Amino acid sequence: MNRVLVTGGAGFLGSHLCERLLGEGSDVVCIDNFFSGHKNNIRPFVGHPYFELIRHDVIHPLFVEVDRIYHLACPASPIHYQMNPIKTVKTNVMGTINMLGLAKRIRSRMLLTSTSEIYGDAKVHPQPETYWGNVNPIGIRSCYDEGKRVAETLMMDYHRQNKVDIRIVRIFNTYGPRMAVDDGRVVSNFIVQALRGEPITIYGDGSQTRSFCFVSDMIDGLRRMMDQDATVGPVNLGNPGEFTILELAEKVVKLTKSRSKLVHRPLPSDDPVRRWPDISAAKEKLGWEPKVALEEGLALTIAYFKETLAARDRT
Repeated sequence: MNRVLVTGGAGFLGSHLCERLLGEGSDVVCIDNFFSGHKNNIRPFVGHPYFELIRHDVIHPLFVEVDRIYHLACPASPIHYQMNPIKTVKTNVMGTINMLGLAKRIRSRMLLTSTSEIYGDAKVHPQPETYWGNVNPIGIRSCYDEGKRVAETLMMDYHRQNKVDIRIVRIFNTYGPRMAVDDGRVVSNFIVQALRGEPITIYGDGSQTRSFCFVSDMIDGLRRMMDQDATVGPVNLGNPGEFTILELAEKVVKLTKSRSKLVHRPLPSDDPVRRWPDISAAKEKLGWEPKVALEEGLALTIAYFKETLAARDRT
């Protein structure tokens, strides 16, 4: 039996990964400090004979014996990572150093979930892994963008200097059930506003683009990356379908049958104009590409938020 550590395991992606690993028969150790993760995400696993929860902050060392480490710990939405930017940098830098130190000591393979945000406001479209990015090092998003860039640097240096067995993925926008109501990311924002009949907030003119990958596809990509030996990465994981924010808003309104109106607000500082992944490496090295179409994934996500909001209203 594989014993697997998942940092940030009570978060959106982390909880889905824990669920997949348990379903495959792995012994899962989930650690989370619950800064942005939520106990409800992992409540179904509590009591499972192969699930263990440790309340822990990765900026402090951790000593456990495991075969694999998935390092997901870090707030991923602007609302959460800008709430305490110094904490975000510490999580990305000190947290990654601590997990790499653990991987080195116990000779475990470690996967880092980096981000498409390392490309910044990209000048190359779609973004390949060879593109070095266009990032503001002193902006309000820098704690996350530059923090992840340093985390990748640490991964590669531990690999080259200390022979740590690593894997790096760069995750593009992912959505699905278990996103937080107050997550602050565009899919959850639009769905919650539409279901509540509130105005749907679009920053800028809505022409900026994003790619949206359903969570089950992303988890499949993470699993494939961890289990292959062809590359250490980095490898882009995301859906190559490119949609404007305005198109997303219109799809959400249509699928929710909402009467919400679209309202425009000023574009936030350093917000990328285009986000579009080149997944050639994922196809070649992992045999991976997304399967869930945007409307199908949105329908599943809307159903989750309907249930979540109804449960809140009952309490």
